Amino acid sequence: MKDSNFLKEMNARSVWHPMAHPADCQANPPTIVTGASGVRIKDIDGHEVVDAVGGLWNVNLGFSCDPIKAAITAQMERLPYYSIFRGTTNDTVIQLAEELRDFFEPDGLSRAFYTSGGSDSVETALRLARQYHQVRGEAGRTKFLSLKKGYHGTHFGGASVNGNANFRSAYEPLLAGCHHIPAPYTYRNPFNESDPERLAQLCLSMLEDEIAMQGAGSIAAFIMEPILGAGGVIPPHESFMPGVREICTRHGILLIADEVITAFGRTGSWSGSRHWGVQPDLMCTAKAITNGYFPFGAVMIAEHVAQVFEQDETGKANIGHGYTYSGHPVGAAAALACLEETIRLDVPTNAAARGAQLFKGLQALQQKYELIGDVRGGHGLMCALELVSDRTAKTPIDKATIGKVQDAAYQAGAMVRMSGANLIMSPPLVLTEADVDTILTALDAGFASVS
Repeated sequence: MKDSNFLKEMNARSVWHPMAHPADCQANPPTIVTGASGVRIKDIDGHEVVDAVGGLWNVNLGFSCDPIKAAITAQMERLPYYSIFRGTTNDTVIQLAEELRDFFEPDGLSRAFYTSGGSDSVETALRLARQYHQVRGEAGRTKFLSLKKGYHGTHFGGASVNGNANFRSAYEPLLAGCHHIPAPYTYRNPFNESDPERLAQLCLSMLEDEIAMQGAGSIAAFIMEPILGAGGVIPPHESFMPGVREICTRHGILLIADEVITAFGRTGSWSGSRHWGVQPDLMCTAKAITNGYFPFGAVMIAEHVAQVFEQDETGKANIGHGYTYSGHPVGAAAALACLEETIRLDVPTNAAARGAQLFKGLQALQQKYELIGDVRGGHGLMCALELVSDRTAKTPIDKATIGKVQDAAYQAGAMVRMSGANLIMSPPLVLTEADVDTILTALDAGFASVS
C-alpha cells in the first residue's frame, strides 16, 4: 500500500468517479476510506464516523459480518468461478435458488435469474417482461411505464425508465416507448396536493389515463420502487402500490418491483412489496443480497410468469440474455451466508425501531432549522431531509451550502449522502440506539455550522 501522502496527492487524478463531475472531484478530492468495522468507517487520517449511508444502501449487516467473509473465502478455495450458461451450473447457485424461493414465497416469487447487480437486474426484468408477452402471443406489448423521480439504475433500459433528468439528459435518445407518471411525492407534485391519500389517488388516475393514451395492449410492464430511494426517499400512501397492482392486473400489464434497495429488511418488512401487501410479477434485487461484499443480484420471478416460459413449445421462451457473472459461485456463497445471517438477526425488527427513532429525531431537527423543508421516512431505515433556502417558496438549497452541512456532519461523527437538495440516510440495519443518536448529533452540528 502506498503511503498517505501519495494517496492524497493522486486522489481523483486518474480515477473518474461515478455520479460526479471529474473536475469537481479533482478540485474537491473525495474522502479516502481505508477501513471499516461494525457500522463505522475510518478515513486515511484515522477519523472514524458512523456510516449513515450503509455503503450505498447495501451494507445492511455492517462491515464486520464474519460469516459472509468466511463463505467468500471458502468458495474461493473450492470453486472461484464457473459459468452457468446452458450446459453447466454449480452447487452453490442451486442451493441459493431454493433458499430465495423460500424467502420470497410470501411475495409469490419462485424462480431466480442471477445478475451482477442492480442495474443488471432491472435490465433483465425489462427484457423478460417483453419476452413474456411475445411468448404469450402479444408481441405488441413493448412499452414501459414508470414514476417520475424513480431510479432504476444506469443501463440504457434502466435510464430510460428512470424518472430523473440527471440520469437521462446527457445520454438521450434513450429507449423508445418509456412513459412516466407523477410520483406520489407530497412535497412537490403537479397537483399541489399535500394529502398523501388524495395524492395517491390522483397519481393512480394519471396511470389509468396514460394507459388509455398508450393503449393497454402496447404496454409490457410498469416498474416502480415500493419506496422511492435515490429520488429522495419518497414513501407513497399505503393505498398506492396496491392500486398500481390492481390496475396492472386489470390491463394485463406486468408489475416489476425494483427492490434493489428495499428487499431484505430495509423498510422494516422483509421486502418492500410485502410492506404494502402486494405480490409483483418480477422483483429486482441486488445490494443487500450479499451485504455489499460481492457484486451480485437476482431477478425473482412469479410462478405464473415462470409457467408461461416453461410450458412454451415454440422456442420463443429461449432466453437470449445473461451475464458472464450471472450465478457467480462466490457471489452465491456470499448471498447464502448473508441470507442466513439476515434471517437470524431478524433485521426488519431493528430497522423498524431504529428507523422510527431516526425519523423522530429528524423531525425535531426540522423544528430547529429553517433549512430543512421536508423530512421523509417512517418506514424502516431510509430517511431524507430536503433542504431549502426559503421554506415558504420551497427554493432548493444551493450546492455549496448543502456540501458544508455534509462536511460538518462528517467531522462531527456521521457520513451522510448528498443528492441534489437532499441529505439521504440509509444506515446499516444493525445499528444501535446510540448510533442513531450519533447521526442526529452530527446532523445538528452540520446545520449549526451554516445557521
